[in-house]
Amino acid sequence: MTKIKRALISVSDKEGVIDFAKGLEKLGIEIISTGGTAQLLKDAQIRVKLISEVTNFPEMLDGRVKTLHPLIFGGILAKSDNPIHQKQLVAQRIESIGLVVVNLYPFQKTISKKEVSLEEAIENIDIGGPSLLRAAAKNYQDVAVVINPQDYPVILEELKKNQGEISLETKKRLATEVFEHTSFYDGLISQYLRKNLLKESTSFPQTLNLLGEKVLDLRYGENPHQSASFYKEVLVKEANLGDAVQLGGKELSFNNLVDLGAVLEMVKDFQEPTVVFVKHTNPCGLASALTIEEAYKKAYQGDSLSAYGSVIGINRVVGKSLADLIDETPFVKQDWDRALKEEH
Repeated sequence: MTKIKRALISVSDKEGVIDFAKGLEKLGIEIISTGGTAQLLKDAQIRVKLISEVTNFPEMLDGRVKTLHPLIFGGILAKSDNPIHQKQLVAQRIESIGLVVVNLYPFQKTISKKEVSLEEAIENIDIGGPSLLRAAAKNYQDVAVVINPQDYPVILEELKKNQGEISLETKKRLATEVFEHTSFYDGLISQYLRKNLLKESTSFPQTLNLLGEKVLDLRYGENPHQSASFYKEVLVKEANLGDAVQLGGKELSFNNLVDLGAVLEMVKDFQEPTVVFVKHTNPCGLASALTIEEAYKKAYQGDSLSAYGSVIGINRVVGKSLADLIDETPFVKQDWDRALKEEH
């Protein structure tokens, strides 16, 4: 481990950064920063050196160019155990940077807005940030790189505990998270541009990047002895399972989600009040009617025996009358009675 003497902080998400920087300052770590981040820290009475003071080159092109400079990247990429690297640092008067704290322009948040223009989206494509992150993560043996504000307390605690040093194991974890993050970030950009720049929403690219955000850990996988997590696909605007909110009940399993997904896709095909019972992805009762209550009764009568243990899909808001109807369904009532007995 190497004691950290300098940190570079340049963040779009300012959450927690002031307290984190104060903690670094108390540990005697010099802070260099950019634009808005530097001003925020200065306003909080934290000593900060501007990037332009390090590089002797001003930020330019509306902030498009500010950190891309050998005096910055040399300080991040130089290996401490490489004599040639260290000799070159001395010759070029480059000081090492042991901590890089960066999060990127909010591209995903920007393109999620209803009326976002292509120009606005492109201006929120970060260039310097990913470069800093990748450089720091590549040299993880010597540089700790932080992208998530939730890691700030953890990093400060470790720095205090280890007299200004961060363990190699922590650096490995942080570096791995960086490449996962930048891969996701670039995948978002490529998908957005293919659809909005090339106008190819249905084309098949040469390489396929599956972009998913973790929603939750599941109770178990396809079988009880397997672990599993649920990820939602991003950039999907239509109703989808990833945006669903669980209001009650025990944790879901993989098989629960498979059935829920099947139910959602089925009821989305109907405009009129519709109910479907699905068990192991197979519909065992489906009906449409003038009212949602009547649709429920008809769907249940489709195969009342197989409806036991099924997932119910409903394409209307569930009011009290329908809730009471569901509650009185034989297999639902049996489950409630059993649950109450187990509770007592």
